[in-house]
Formats: sequence, C-alpha cells, structure tokens
Amino acid sequence: MVGVSDGQTSAQAPAAARTRVGRPLLSLALASMMDEVHAHAGGVYLLAADEPVLEMAVMAGLPRAFAAPWERVGLSAPIPVAEAVRERELVWVGGEEDMAARFPRIAVVLPYPFALAALPVATESTVYGAIFVTWPGSHPPQLSVRDRDHLIAACRRLAVRLERAFEASRPPLPEPDLLAGPAFSGSAGLFGTVEAARMVSRLPYGLCSLDLNGRVGFANPAAAELIGLPVSKLLGNQLWAAVPWLNDPIYEDRYRAALFSQQTTSFVALRPPGDWLSFRMYPSTTGLSVRISRARAVAEMARRGPQPGDTPSRLVTISQVLSLAGALTEAASVQDVVQLVSDEIAPAVGSQGLVVLGSRSGRLHVLGHRGYPDPHAVERFDGLPLAERTPGAQVLSTGVPAFFDSRQELERLYPSRYAAPDGFAAWAYLPLIASGRPVGTCVLAYAEPHPFPADERAVLTSLGGLIAQALERAQLYDAKHQLAHGLQAALLPHSLPELPGIEAAARYLPATQGMEIGGDFYDLVPMEPGLTAAVIGDVQGHNVTAAGLMGQIRTAVRAYTTVGYSPEEVMRSTNRLLIDLGSDLFASCLYLCLDPEQGRAVMARAGHPPPLLRRPDGRVRVLDLAGGPLLGIDERSPTYPTAEVDLTPGCVLVLYTDGLIESPGVDIEDALADLGQLLARAGDRPLDELADLLVQHSVSVRERVDDVALLLLRARG
Repeated sequence: MVGVSDGQTSAQAPAAARTRVGRPLLSLALASMMDEVHAHAGGVYLLAADEPVLEMAVMAGLPRAFAAPWERVGLSAPIPVAEAVRERELVWVGGEEDMAARFPRIAVVLPYPFALAALPVATESTVYGAIFVTWPGSHPPQLSVRDRDHLIAACRRLAVRLERAFEASRPPLPEPDLLAGPAFSGSAGLFGTVEAARMVSRLPYGLCSLDLNGRVGFANPAAAELIGLPVSKLLGNQLWAAVPWLNDPIYEDRYRAALFSQQTTSFVALRPPGDWLSFRMYPSTTGLSVRISRARAVAEMARRGPQPGDTPSRLVTISQVLSLAGALTEAASVQDVVQLVSDEIAPAVGSQGLVVLGSRSGRLHVLGHRGYPDPHAVERFDGLPLAERTPGAQVLSTGVPAFFDSRQELERLYPSRYAAPDGFAAWAYLPLIASGRPVGTCVLAYAEPHPFPADERAVLTSLGGLIAQALERAQLYDAKHQLAHGLQAALLPHSLPELPGIEAAARYLPATQGMEIGGDFYDLVPMEPGLTAAVIGDVQGHNVTAAGLMGQIRTAVRAYTTVGYSPEEVMRSTNRLLIDLGSDLFASCLYLCLDPEQGRAVMARAGHPPPLLRRPDGRVRVLDLAGGPLLGIDERSPTYPTAEVDLTPGCVLVLYTDGLIESPGVDIEDALADLGQLLARAGDRPLDELADLLVQHSVSVRERVDDVALLLLRARG
C-alpha cells in the first residue's frame, strides 16, 4: 500500500480493490526524466501508507544493491530524498565534497564523484513521494536552469498522474527496475560480425564485458588465459565471485566507482603466486568493458622489494571508515574524541599533527591538539574572534572544508600565517557539522607538502562528519557532567564547621555509572551551646531527581534541628514532608544529637545502615540499635525510637551509606566485618587520613553502582 501526505497529516491511499495501471507509470516517468537531463541513474520513492517512511519503488541505471541502505528512508533522515519531501523543494548535491559535507552517511558508503538531484513528487496539497537522479563526476557543480525546470515539471506531471491513479483506485503496482538488457553471451552477435569477434580473440591483452550487475557477458581467450579460468567459468558470473583471488571488497569497490562516476578506473591485483595483473574499466550506462594486461612495473617493484623512500599507501577504505565510526561511538568526553582522532584517524590518513577547534560566545577555542612540537603555535588561536581571518575560524563559520597542499598556498590566502610557523607543510581543515550546525573544526597537519585528490577530500570530509557527531555527543556529555557535579556540590556542605569537642571528616563519591550524581548526603548542624546534630542519608536512585529530593530533605532536617526538634521529631517530621511532597522515592536517614561534654549521643534511625563505634582501646562495635521505617513510605505517624550512644573522648563514630559496603557478589556482613577490622587497626590515625583509607579499602568504590557518603566523628578529650 502507498501512502500520501498533505504536509501536515498523512492519509492512507484508497483501500479499494486495485486494478493494474495500463503501463509502468513510475518506470516510464523516471526513464523519460533521466533522458531529458542526461542523467545516468535514478530512483523513485513512494510514501508508505501508515508511517512517515519513503520506500523505494523503482531504480534505474544502476543495480538496486548500490542503494540497499536506503531502501526505506524515514522522513526525518539526513538523506536528500527525505530533505526534498520535508522542504518541498529540489535538493542539489554538486559532487563528492558537497555530499560528504551535507550527507556524510551517503558519502561514507558511496565515496565516488557523482552529482545528485532529489525532488518531491507532490501536488499543491499532497506529497506522494520523491525522485532522485544522478550524473557522473564530470557533471558541472551547478545544475543548469534548463535541467532544473525539466526535473520540476516532470515531477509535477508524475504527481498529477499519481493523483488521478489514486482517485481511480488504481495505485501503482510493483514495477521492475530499469537496467540494461542481459550481457551478450555470443561474441559474433556482440560485435556485429564473426570477423570482429575473431579480431578481438587475436588481441594480446584480455578483454571482457560486464553488465551493470558485474556479470561477465563476454571474455576473449587472452582474458581467460591471464585470469587462469576458461571462458565458460566466467560467463554469467560476477568477476570477483568467479575468481577467488579477486574476491576482495576493494576490487568490487572499483567497479562501483566506475559505474557511479562513469569515469575510467583501474586497479592492480596479484594472481598467485606472483603475477600482477592490471584491470582497467571503461564504463557506460549499459555496463563496463575491462582491459586486462600484465602489470610489469608492479611485478618488478614486488621482485626488488621495498626501497628507501618508499611510503606505504594510506588509502582509507569504506571498511576502515566504518571501523573508525564504531570507535568514535565509544568516546565519551571531548578529550576522548581528541585522543581517538589522534590515535586512529590521523595515522590512517597520514597526518602528523591534529587540532580540534570549537566555538563559544563568538570566539574560537582550542579543544585539544596533538603532535605540535611547540604548543604555543596552537594555543595562540584560543580566544580569537570568529570574525578573525584565520582558516580555522573561516571553516567553522562557513562549514566549507579547506585544503592547503603547501605552506605557500596557505600563506597566499592567509598572510597572517607568515608569522606563525608551526613546522608543518600541508593542512586539511574539516568542518565538524552535526545536527545541521557547525560544532567545530578538525585540522589535520602534514609534515611534507601533501596533494589532496578529490577522492581523498571526500573521505576526509566524510570523516569530519563522523567526528562532528562524536564531538557533539561529547560536548553534551561534558556539559551534563559539569551540571551534575555543580548540582551535587551545591547540595552538599562546602566544608564542615568547627565544633567544640568534635573533630569531623567527610567524603562523597558519586556512582561511576549514569550521571555521576546521587541522593546521598551528610551534614553537621550546630545547635544550642555544646550540642551538634550529625545527619547522613540516602535517597533512592542516583540521578537529578534523587539529588533534588536530597537537597529538600537536607534543608528540612537542618530547619527542624534549628528550631529545637528532638531526634525522633526530626525523623517523624521529615517522613511527613516526603509523604506530602508526593514523591515516589524513599530515603534512609541516620540522625545523631552529639553532646561531647557529657560524653554521649542520642541516635534515631530511619532504615539506614548502622554506624560503627570505635572505642579508644581499639574495640569496634556495630550500633545496630532499634530504628523506624524508611522515610516516605508510611503515611501514618511511625515511631522512630532513640538510643543513647557512648561518646567518651577518643571514640570514633563512622556514619556511611550502603554504597560503601554493598557490592555485587559480596556479602554485606562480610564487608561490614572487614570495615570494622580496618577501623580497629587504623582508628588512631588523623581523621582525614582515616577517611581516605576507609573509602579506598572498599571493594565497592572501584566500580560503583551506587553513591558513597562517609562521615567520621571523633570526640576530643
């Protein structure tokens, strides 16, 4: 079923019984359009009936396998046909660099020189689909007015025909793709006369013909001899499928490049054990002619081995690009992105230096750099206005890549670089464009003059698109990370107050999973002369919601303490507050009213882990005294019984949240016993040193699934 859209809502095509349209409407319209503008390939998409998706209906000029990743295209996808439907206008892509900059997903899979136009198939009220057509890489970078008018008029005519078809309950049925006819299997018929076939068979080099699907339709005896297979084994099969040593994606890629660009391409392959063959492909809109000969120069180079000065090829293949894209998904922070580009992408393209630039408040900022002997050569650009005439600012502002083969070329366009030697001789400035906006510039520097042919520029620009997406994610991650830590710092005490008779130390560690923010908290609140309240708690979860509720609980506990509530009243009032707030989260809490002058403390617990008490003689006791339920789960007025705790001089109280002792696969009682033994041995150390020791000893803090809060209190003599 085919769907239609009016731009605001989608309506399903009539569900009446279908009758076959008298002729293949889509195929004929596409063929006529391609002929009018001399395009060599194209395709028609129709809007799906029940979802915002374009589905390929017909393709012409090239095998449909070439467009396999885009058989179904979401209307929101960054693909030309989808953009044409969204914008209701023609989308023009003038070449491989333009494709790499605007549609990197396509450029990664099809890094070939070709131009493309995509148009909506729509009437004034309804969108039916979209059409794209392509031209070889030799096409001018601009679409002529004549061709533009022809394409727009043809799409309008097709939209009217589809409208009439739907009104007549005759939506188009599936149609075959338009490819050239099957390759000829008899040499005399192919060349017109038997004598012509005899002539070809006498040539000293190999000739074979491939159809658009890569299948061999003709091969002369010389080709069979060079390849090492009889003609009968070649005919009807794809060359790289019939010949085992040609079964490499690199060779198939050359065939695809020839068909897309309609330009002669070539490659050299090793026929085992040591014969190098040269394959030269001459494409047309009906297939390819392939000339096969011995690659003597390559064979001689192979025999003599590598020579001084020989440099390895640094061609970045599609598989390498996809591998690098996968690696970029693992980068979390901006510095992770910079490091990964330095470690993997720069070496892959032969670059020796790297700078990643971003912008903030209209100024250029250096996000990271590698490979520069003098860092000041890079850092001096930090803070420059984007209006400053520098290649980095220009590329970031315009989103257009810039390539400089030599220092002379760079300094001719940017004279200010005369005064800024950095030791490099060639540069690629790649715009990092994500979500339709520039997020930065990636500068790849080369130690020697470096030409940038068109295919390399396309690959580099495509890599820029992948780096941009990783950088955008990393910047969001860093911003979220800073927000989380800022919020946590604002909600926890900046420092502990100086208290008479009490020495205190605290530590907080966020969970290592998620946003690194949580609901654990602690506080010390001075009361009437000589008394102090110590509180520690844990709100369920480790996210912004938990942190926000934690801030409310900490504020409430401090307020109830200040007005003179007893420990039990503080717990009961805080429980009522959580109930009234209607939060789905609950919290545990431990509250102590410390009276060091009398050598005692009064404790109230709400579902919180019991504290540890170390006496001056080194004995450690777990204060698993009576307590009440968790805060926020009992709407009645639960009781929170209190208990008196010994606090003679030299005693150390250890208050903690369960993140300190809970860890997958570790028994809590065993973890608590280990903590107590460490406290017994090291309890006489300075309190800050003891706090660090207790935190570092815990197995759970190494890969924390929960937050950790620790509050140590020591009674002075």
